[in-house]
Amino acid sequence: MSEQTYSSFAVVGAGPSIGLKIVSALLETGASVVVLSRAPKDVPPGAKLVIVDYASTSSVAQVLKEHGVEVIVSALSFYALEAQGPLAQAAKDTGVKLFVPSEYGMPSEGGKEGHLLAKSNFAEYLKSLGVPSLRVYAGMFAEYIPWLTGVPDTGKMLIIGKGDKSASFTSISDVAGFLAYVLTTLPPSQLHDVSFRIEGERISLSSVGALYRASATKSSVVTEYVDKLPESFVKQSFLQNKFEQGRVSSGWDNYKNSDDISAASSGNELWKDHRFKSVKEALDL
Repeated sequence: MSEQTYSSFAVVGAGPSIGLKIVSALLETGASVVVLSRAPKDVPPGAKLVIVDYASTSSVAQVLKEHGVEVIVSALSFYALEAQGPLAQAAKDTGVKLFVPSEYGMPSEGGKEGHLLAKSNFAEYLKSLGVPSLRVYAGMFAEYIPWLTGVPDTGKMLIIGKGDKSASFTSISDVAGFLAYVLTTLPPSQLHDVSFRIEGERISLSSVGALYRASATKSSVVTEYVDKLPESFVKQSFLQNKFEQGRVSSGWDNYKNSDDISAASSGNELWKDHRFKSVKEALDL
């Protein structure tokens, strides 16, 4: 007898970047979706919005039970990751079958600093509670390249060092679509306590600069190689240094401190007959 796939979801952190796109992608599969939020917001038609205090485990548990939630999907930002703790406990208390923590970037398994350590620790916490988890790694959102390199602020593409290390870039719509597809298509036994690695395109920042130069509409964006970024570019500086180390790959292994290129797109084949967007397509170059 085949396993019954999941059909009821709660999405937390449904912001304009990835969260709302996950909601829309899940709705397109015909799934039931409730959006948990600390404040009123617009959600896609078909989704149910519930205002709840994330810090109140009992309040969250009541909502999860009321809506028969099987899977919690978190899209919380780094600054709100601590809110996942009470959500995990609520999941445990109500028998939620799967928790998808906020990942979608560089692999966090074995992470030893910053947000990677926080995410790795949370996965261990879920395990201690006995709540199965699914982690999805996608390198970096392709649409974030302009922000990463300062294009909106400077009109230039600022790259630390040579920018010649290849990295994984995946469009936001592909990340959301992939997650919705596997959650509603694969049997639970293939989703519990696993990580999927996907990749839209493997390309270096210097090669992205070449795409800008060749663009019919954005060729005015000049690539400039620098030793460091402006002081206000704190997060961009942190990430670009990871690029220089070759770590922004879906295939990166924090335990071996090396990149497994073949593993970076290993999850792509799970989304049958889908073609992932290139960086050029994602940035409309």
